[in-house]
Amino acid sequence: MHGVWLYCLLVFVALLAGVQNALAGGGSFLTFPALMLFGMGARAANITSTVALFPGQIATGLTGRAHVTGAEGLSVRTLIGISLVGGAVGAVLLLSTPASIFERLVPFLVLFATGVFAWGSFFRRGGDAGRVRLSPRWAAVTQFGIAIYGGYFGGGIGMLMLAALTLAGLAVRNAGATKNVLAGIMNASAVLIFAFSHDVHWWAALAVAAGALAGGQIGAWLMFRVNERALRIGIVVLGLLLTIGLFVKAFI
Repeated sequence: MHGVWLYCLLVFVALLAGVQNALAGGGSFLTFPALMLFGMGARAANITSTVALFPGQIATGLTGRAHVTGAEGLSVRTLIGISLVGGAVGAVLLLSTPASIFERLVPFLVLFATGVFAWGSFFRRGGDAGRVRLSPRWAAVTQFGIAIYGGYFGGGIGMLMLAALTLAGLAVRNAGATKNVLAGIMNASAVLIFAFSHDVHWWAALAVAAGALAGGQIGAWLMFRVNERALRIGIVVLGLLLTIGLFVKAFI
């Protein structure tokens, strides 16, 4: 049994992660390394973090459900079905990946997630969706790929979905609300599968879930009171530091 102070640390980090998710996204960049510090391997930390952050995702999705909409030729129901199946496929792939191999994959996954977050935060132009348009078929294929990645690892899925949904024709506000719901949906199937895995550390998951839920409420209050750009910069820096540390741990 871990010491009480470690659980307190997890709750505190999860609180910060909940605030991050509400304000700018990227909360898993905090919970993932915290769970590894807790003594878990990379795969167990990833799975436990996914399970723990799920209640907060559902709460966020329900809050903006009035703005959820489908794309042209692609209904919300279809997007939900695609996300459910893709999330389940990703979860099965993760559980089929030996922990030793995942340890070597995770630095590349974190680097990719950090790059996606940085692109979505600082380099993507709002007018991109007006110049390029995804057809309903390609929007469905793209969402399925994102859902598989979401069930497997999940870092950066918000930015990926926001880009795909706006390119499919959704207004940014509707795309933001829709991606929150779809993130919860794809993780619902993953969490259902992970619940039967020995990789889930339930006491740690409960601690993270409690902290993240509280942090989400604080983040909603802080939304118009803090510098969001500074938060996004902090997430990118943290992601880069985490990537370096994971590469060192995996290959040196």
